[in-house]
Parts: sequence; structure tokens; C-alpha cells
Amino acid sequence: MKALLIVDIQNDFLPNGALGVKEGDQVIPVINQLMKKDFDVIVASKDWHPQDHKSFAITHGKQPGEHVTLKGQDQILWPVHCVQDSTGAEFSSELDQSKVEKVFFKGTDKDIDSYSAFFDNEHLKSTGLGDYLKSKGVTDVYIAGLTTDYCVKYSVLDTVELGFKAHVIVDACRAVNLQEGDSEKALEVMRDAGAEIITAEKVLH
Repeated sequence: MKALLIVDIQNDFLPNGALGVKEGDQVIPVINQLMKKDFDVIVASKDWHPQDHKSFAITHGKQPGEHVTLKGQDQILWPVHCVQDSTGAEFSSELDQSKVEKVFFKGTDKDIDSYSAFFDNEHLKSTGLGDYLKSKGVTDVYIAGLTTDYCVKYSVLDTVELGFKAHVIVDACRAVNLQEGDSEKALEVMRDAGAEIITAEKVLH
């Protein structure tokens, strides 16, 4: 059983968004094509932060890119983004949502960040995604979305850790690239963890 996991195709992560990713909008037509394939399950994640989330630089009176310690973890600070019920948190209108059967919300606890679609960064709380995929008999998870070096990467690592086979559709992802080469490093980490790095063409043909 195959699942397609679409990570965070939200307005704030698209060019001109609050945390806009260069070429982030270019993954949407690819993902729309992927959804036409014979996946047994299609799910998506949404970053869904309270207004005063502690990953926001403004919460600490600091600048995006600075670091603080949250619950013993180093935390990079971000611009305010994907605030619950805001336009920025909505899926792009270009994304075909008709085939998405369930959406999983992450980053809802103001005290801890959640990059992965499965867990918060401390692995204290589950979003329910892992159990949902297991209940559907899923064995292989194909991952696409934003961003390669953060939410996609951590979702892929959790996919593997939970016992699924992970397939990263590299041309259906884009990276923040806060540091030059972050995207390549993330792909290497995912590959080393056991994920397969593939292109959309391999899935579509």
C-alpha cells in the first residue's frame, strides 16, 4: 500500500509569503500530477501555529535567524508564519485538495516546534499520522513538499523510524537553504537514513 504525503504547501511558504521559499510554487503542478497516480492514501500536513509560538523571533524580541533554547533544544527563530486560521496558513489555491483525504496539523503547541508531519521536535506528541497510515496498511510513503531541509527532512526521518519505506520525490520539494548547501546535506542525511531519493518521472511512468 502506497501513500503520498504532501508537506506544508501553504501560502506563507510560497514566494512572497511570510517565510517564502524560492521556487516553492514550482512544486505544486508536480504534486498535482502525482496525485493523479494510483496512491492508496493521500494525506497532507499543515504548519498550524498559535500567534505567540515560541519559534517566532518576535516572541523573544529577536531577529529571524537568531537562536534560543526551547525545552533544552537549540531553536532557530523564524518570522511569524502559518498562524492558525490565517490566510498564510491556508493551502495554496493552486493545490488540488480534492484528493487529500486527511490533513494533519503540526506546531500547535506554542512551547515547542514541530518540523515533522509525525511528531513535535521532542517526539513528545504525535500528530496521529503514523497511526493513520498503519491503520490503512501503508508500507511505502512518498514524500513531497516544503521544505527539503526542514519539514520534509524530519518527516522522512520519522517515516523511516516508524518502519515505513520512504521515497523522497526530490523535484517535488524545495529548500529554505538558510546556509548554502543545506538542501544537498538534507538529501544526504535522508539517503543515509535509508530513504530512496527519486524524481517524479519515476513515479509518473
